[in-house]
Amino acid sequence: MLVAVGVVGRIAFGQLALASPTPVYGILIKIGLTEPLAFVSGFVFGSALGFLTGGLIIVISDFFMIPGAWTPFIAAIIGIFGVSGGAIRRLAANPSVLMLGVSAVFLTVVSEFLQNAWFAWFFNMPILTALAMAIPSMATAAANNVVLFTAVAPRIIRLIQDATRRPSGLGAQRTNSSQQL
Repeated sequence: MLVAVGVVGRIAFGQLALASPTPVYGILIKIGLTEPLAFVSGFVFGSALGFLTGGLIIVISDFFMIPGAWTPFIAAIIGIFGVSGGAIRRLAANPSVLMLGVSAVFLTVVSEFLQNAWFAWFFNMPILTALAMAIPSMATAAANNVVLFTAVAPRIIRLIQDATRRPSGLGAQRTNSSQQL
């Protein structure tokens, strides 16, 4: 479900960005749920599934957007958010808002650096030029992730944890009934 929500969100925000004036595109394209959902998946289900969630959001949504040689690299880079979610869960089962905010900034800086380094390499341009051109979109990505990691991610984590703890379905009812006998 996290992959589906991430794909739909990424496509919607991507279409909005594509319909915007060129100077605004680089900012709007960085708004979305992809990184926080990968992080949440890693936190709740473990690093491997978090990596898979982030990667699948990128790969599947790119079928409907603008796929290219960058797709597998970006998918792997976004997968890092999922791996990190699993790692943070091992460090703190109930991380503070400060820890989530610092994680969001750190992961976003690493992600944006790797994405822009790949861009510089692929288009044969100096990395400092690529990084300088990316400053507005990096700032937008960091702000987006800080807000979503600190305000939305904890709620999603709690919802998923609550849903996976409580019994559901006919099998669970039968089990509860047989225990009462």
